Amino acid sequence: MIINNLLLLLAVSFPVPGSAAPPSAQSDLSPLSGPAPIPEDDGRILRRSKRGWMWNHFFLLEEYTGTDYQYVGKLHSDQDRGDGSVKYVLSGDGAGSLFLIDENSGDIHAAKRLDREEKAYYTLRAQAVNKFTNHPLEPESEFIIKIHDINDNEPKFTKDIYMATVPEMSDVGTYVLNVTATDADDETYGNSAKLVYSILQGQPYFSVEPETGTIRTALPNMDRENKEKYQVVIQAKDMAGQMGGLSGTTTVNITLTDVNDSPPRFPHSSYHLSVLESAEIGSTVGRIKANDADVGENADMQYTIIDGERGSEDVFGIFTDKITQEGVITVRKPLDYETKRVYTLKVEASNTHLDSRFNYLGPFKDTATVKLTIQDVDEPPVFSTAPYIFQVDENAAVGSFIAAVTAMDP
Repeated sequence: MIINNLLLLLAVSFPVPGSAAPPSAQSDLSPLSGPAPIPEDDGRILRRSKRGWMWNHFFLLEEYTGTDYQYVGKLHSDQDRGDGSVKYVLSGDGAGSLFLIDENSGDIHAAKRLDREEKAYYTLRAQAVNKFTNHPLEPESEFIIKIHDINDNEPKFTKDIYMATVPEMSDVGTYVLNVTATDADDETYGNSAKLVYSILQGQPYFSVEPETGTIRTALPNMDRENKEKYQVVIQAKDMAGQMGGLSGTTTVNITLTDVNDSPPRFPHSSYHLSVLESAEIGSTVGRIKANDADVGENADMQYTIIDGERGSEDVFGIFTDKITQEGVITVRKPLDYETKRVYTLKVEASNTHLDSRFNYLGPFKDTATVKLTIQDVDEPPVFSTAPYIFQVDENAAVGSFIAAVTAMDP
């Protein structure tokens, strides 16, 4: 507040030539009226004392590109008779470096280009003194110069590259990720920092909400087995997205995560395996595998012998190799080529982790026929009786017949 007669006349800069000054600036340049009555509730009349001038904020345009110093305003005191005895003094933020004053005329100029993003306002103090005695002619007054924003900063995202995942087969509109951009311009003035998000790459699979930067799925039934990874480019544009606004972009790498939407399927309807009749109980006959396009636990399978020739299911067994997800067929009972040479089994492979949402894509199981052939082994002859016990007289002549033994080669 400047008391008495020290006046500060400011040239106010605005981004649009010819536009009206803001109401606050207009009121700043108007003297307060003389004594005015102020009614009170008790009926008394109070009178307000007259003051000189009231100051709030004054504006200068940032990034001034003119060749001359940018004019700020002029100090003038009623004590100045024009005889050269008055000196005007400026102090505070940037006085003497950023802001220069002609001590004789009171004219104030900005000596350098000002950046609002570096410093948004400056607090200065003005005073008129007698040039010869250095005595103040007016009380010191404080005022603020606020730097007026221009759109000189493009939006910047918090990350250059975002990583995100979303389950395959998600419904349209499923949330994926929220990206955020910031603009260093003044968000309280105009649209310089008002951002609008749009998608430059990634349609028709994904969309982005213009005001929030929220990315969502835009296409139904996206199948990981067909396409797993997507690269989406998001743009943030200031000036509310209008032509001439500045923009910045970011990349979002989106991966579809697996759900159990692919049933297991045997690549062949029947398999042929062979095993030696001498195979030990518990030994492996062979492996079969049903294919499943899913991954992880969604591809876990269980193998079961569900049918076969009479007694076949007791002779052979099957279990799942948890690492390879193969069905391992093993021997459970002794084999005999001479007794039975061929066995036929029906094997089922089924998923162990089902998702009821995708039952309509099933059934999540499949069957195949396995034919097992028993191979002959060269076995030694087998005596008909073991052991043999014979009696012979002690005085039997040499060459006498005692008994006969028989053996059979299977």
